[in-house]
Amino acid sequence: MKRIRVIGKQTLSGTITISGSKNSAVALVPASLLSDEIVEIDNVPNISDIEALSEILEYLGAKVNRDGTKIIIDSRNIKNIKIPEEISKKLRASYYFMGALLGKYKYVEMYFPGGCSIGERPIGLHLKGFEALGAKVIQEDNKYIVKADELKGANIYLDIASVGATINIMLAAVLATGTTIIRNAAKEPHIVNVATFLNQMGASITGAGTSEIKICGVKKLNGCFHEVVPDYIETGTYLIAGALCGNRLKIDGVIPEHVDSLISKLKEIGVPLEIGKDYIIVSKGENYKSVDIQTSVYPGFPTDLQQPFMSLLTQCNGISKVEENIFENRFMHVPYLNHMGASIAALDKVALVHGRTELRGGHVEATDLRAGASLILAALIAEGETVINKVEYVLRGYEDIIEKFQGIGAKIALEEIE
Repeated sequence: MKRIRVIGKQTLSGTITISGSKNSAVALVPASLLSDEIVEIDNVPNISDIEALSEILEYLGAKVNRDGTKIIIDSRNIKNIKIPEEISKKLRASYYFMGALLGKYKYVEMYFPGGCSIGERPIGLHLKGFEALGAKVIQEDNKYIVKADELKGANIYLDIASVGATINIMLAAVLATGTTIIRNAAKEPHIVNVATFLNQMGASITGAGTSEIKICGVKKLNGCFHEVVPDYIETGTYLIAGALCGNRLKIDGVIPEHVDSLISKLKEIGVPLEIGKDYIIVSKGENYKSVDIQTSVYPGFPTDLQQPFMSLLTQCNGISKVEENIFENRFMHVPYLNHMGASIAALDKVALVHGRTELRGGHVEATDLRAGASLILAALIAEGETVINKVEYVLRGYEDIIEKFQGIGAKIALEEIE
């Protein structure tokens, strides 16, 4: 067990360089097994989710070597065997092995994946997509067997623009016979990154980043070199930190367009920003105004930034309304923010944040990845010391978060609990 200890009321300045996208990398690593050759992926964040995915690849017989920010994956001797529950449940993104193994071998057997408990996040859309391609799905308790004699292209409409379903269907369809069209596809930057990766291996995918993706099946995929895009959720998290206690804090190595929805809200409440081609400079402003947000699929306001942003809303004058439209359990951080002095009333999918309130340190708990980030941000401006327990969630999603915050002046430390 680990915990994070933060002493608040520090000013953050200097430069933070953004790591590769977690949400992109956790799809690229499973996607690599579709290749019949060696694949190199650079700018891969050093997080526990990647370690868990690498463990699954190695269990299947792949050779995985890490060299700094680069991962080299050799899947030439891979064996399509059942992925055990004890490793598949370590993270949600293990479900990408379903699409990749189904696409390559027409058969996959694995247990339901794990991850943060922020809602049901059913994989029904994934399974319907596989069935549309010609697969048969068998569920035995929490284990799935998905198999097909042949995968054939199909027209697939997603009831929800799901990132996971969009990627999984792409993975299953790239080696299928004929053409697959995904309508109401997710548009997130990591969708484009995964499609680019597959195309570099020899796939034929067009329309990624729009609501309609076309996949023309090919017979084999080759090796390639690919780079993970910057993590726009990490970008947003550090931008919010700068808005809370920054003094010309530079967030470097970013794609500003990926966080347009956040930038718009930061400007609306009065945060000073300087936006460059690949960097953003942010400082703490005065007399922040309340603002309303509604989470939605990209390019709307990201659900992954809702919890961190709520910590900033506690410092805005007036009442801010937060509407969570993606996951039903994404207000589990609210009681802990209130424990620290916030005044937030949450019911169903709406939370009202009454500001401005002074925050104080205390003992709190990270209930999920982004809730943990929210509590760290609150601790940075709280009076006194804050101890955040169960921070393994945070470490699985943010590369070197302790070192990065220490490097810009935060008094923050990671501790082992016996």
